[in-house]
Amino acid sequence: QVQLVESGGGLVQAGGSLRVSCAASGRTFVSYVMGWFRQAPGKERDFVAAISRSGSSTYYVDSVKGRFTISRDNAKNTVYLQMSSLKPEDTAVYYCAASRGLSLSSIGDYNNWGQGTQVTVSS
Repeated sequence: QVQLVESGGGLVQAGGSLRVSCAASGRTFVSYVMGWFRQAPGKERDFVAAISRSGSSTYYVDSVKGRFTISRDNAKNTVYLQMSSLKPEDTAVYYCAASRGLSLSSIGDYNNWGQGTQVTVSS
């Protein structure tokens, strides 16, 4: 198990940028594929982006491609989501999650979750 704590959420105007972070406990961070998900009010939790153990591979949902960048620092046990050109529809609670699976896009393999951080984009 790995414990995950997100931070960095907040209120930003449309078109602005924000970076959210997720700090992981323990010495096994590098053994996990890491992902970001989001849940808007009244909607299901959706996949946003994922990054491989080494950081060499990334995967994004189409709606954020070119606007969001996922990265990780294995020395700091931290994964980041840099969000740019934000839109009101990006408003959601953002969760990071960890997977021991082989595929970045295998949603069912993400079984360690943080508590989430709120991102609100005003129009």
